[in-house]
Amino acid sequence: MTKFGMLFRAAATVVTITAVAPAAWALDKIDVGKAVVTSFAFATLEVGQTAGTWKEEGLDITIHAFRGDAQVQQALTAGTIQFGLGSGPGMGFMAKGVPAKAVAAFAGPPGNMALLVGTDGRIKTVDDLAGKKIGVTTAGSLTYWLVEEMSRQKGWTGAKAMHPIPMGAMRTRLAAMKTGDIDGTVNDSAAAYDVEENGAGKVILSFGDLVKHFYTHVVFASNKTIESNPDLVKRFLRGLFKTVARMKQDKALAVRVGADVMKVRPSVVEKTYKATMDMLSDDGHWDQASIEVIRRSLVELKILDKEPDPKLMYTDKFVPVRF
Repeated sequence: MTKFGMLFRAAATVVTITAVAPAAWALDKIDVGKAVVTSFAFATLEVGQTAGTWKEEGLDITIHAFRGDAQVQQALTAGTIQFGLGSGPGMGFMAKGVPAKAVAAFAGPPGNMALLVGTDGRIKTVDDLAGKKIGVTTAGSLTYWLVEEMSRQKGWTGAKAMHPIPMGAMRTRLAAMKTGDIDGTVNDSAAAYDVEENGAGKVILSFGDLVKHFYTHVVFASNKTIESNPDLVKRFLRGLFKTVARMKQDKALAVRVGADVMKVRPSVVEKTYKATMDMLSDDGHWDQASIEVIRRSLVELKILDKEPDPKLMYTDKFVPVRF
């Protein structure tokens, strides 16, 4: 190669490096909220960090754990997060004016949700729950609706209906259950099995056996992000569902990260691994039967006076996600 050729090749290399370096180095920083920390499904965010999926999409995510759906919606309204992982009933807040929309279905019927009771023997069967007080995260949340839906399906009304008691964090509910202030609590199955393994409670019901059409979890995005940066929404969703695929292929990784995030033993996460993976969507597409149940739930939860126009709650412009 001539001296001129060598110089030209070197100059071209410099130009190439200069051109690609910013794309390789500059990650878009985004803030993502999740309704609770004690959810194996929501640990998908951290699995993506460990697996490097977010970086593959050019994203650097900061994860914020809240104490229920209401706080996720508050953060979306305040603009402190661009994306949120919350419950299906959380879509009702969009119809009440929260400047956001659900952009993808994340998890179907609640196979990863369980009802935990004490070990004092007062509650031996599901039928013993009639008229009992059950701890939930917040009013208008998934946990609240599950308690009310169970009463409806059992035909319990009036004094016989179970009474959901909003109490926030899981540790508060467990303390109240120990003192007898409540009779049980609705939790992510992994957290519930952890309590059971510690001898501090007993799992008496999986809600996946009760509810067949529903969205346990959905993905929210702020309207500002949807309108000003739709490509960011696409990349976030692509990273999320690529991580779901990785979790379904690599159980060891999913269990290890999930256990670390939730601060429970891996054996606990293994118990709920299959149920959680089965409910997680592969591509975020919407099922209309589940949407209809969500619309009904919003009236039952008294979030809304009437079933909302679906267009106020979600958009299907970003799904199904392809990668």
